[in-house]
Amino acid sequence: MNKNLIEMLGEEKIFPIIRSKKAQEVIDTAKALVDGGIKIMEINVESVEVYKAIEEVSKFAVVCAGGIITSLQADTALAAGAQVFSSPIFHMNLVKISKDRQIPFIAGASTPNEAYNAWKARIPLIKLYPVTAMGGVLYVEDILRPMPFLKILPQGNVKLNEVKAYIDAGAYAVGVGRDFYEGYSYSEITKRAKTIAAELK
Repeated sequence: MNKNLIEMLGEEKIFPIIRSKKAQEVIDTAKALVDGGIKIMEINVESVEVYKAIEEVSKFAVVCAGGIITSLQADTALAAGAQVFSSPIFHMNLVKISKDRQIPFIAGASTPNEAYNAWKARIPLIKLYPVTAMGGVLYVEDILRPMPFLKILPQGNVKLNEVKAYIDAGAYAVGVGRDFYEGYSYSEITKRAKTIAAELK
């Protein structure tokens, strides 16, 4: 089952990241994404209230709890219903939780060295973050050239219209945050989800 969640992400190729401190806003954005055909998404743990949103959204979508840097955050998010968790960092405490619970963990890396070490620790998917600041699509190409075996998830200020270029560069899937929903109505978010899904098919 767990491996299938990473596989699902590889099939979807688009990984929306919802960031808001307000539970209801998170839930409504998630519903709009699901209406557009998205099955798996990241909900960033921005506040304690967000755990309530994770509980609600996990009833109708696969939730990855994002921005996890402590064991307590991971435990609370998983108890709330998250089926995957991700972090901007690579920390052995979080690897241990993942192994003990048999829950996939997407670890963060910025450099080739960090990405390789995460892969050695059997991390199934490595979040390359913050990818735009590190050089964007070219940086993904540069990392994958000597290490084509890495499953890379570029994330960090990626725009929706850049997703295809990242996939063409070898990314396994691409994380898009604010550009997906900020300033858009819920019906527009649904439309954007349908458009990007069609583009990546």
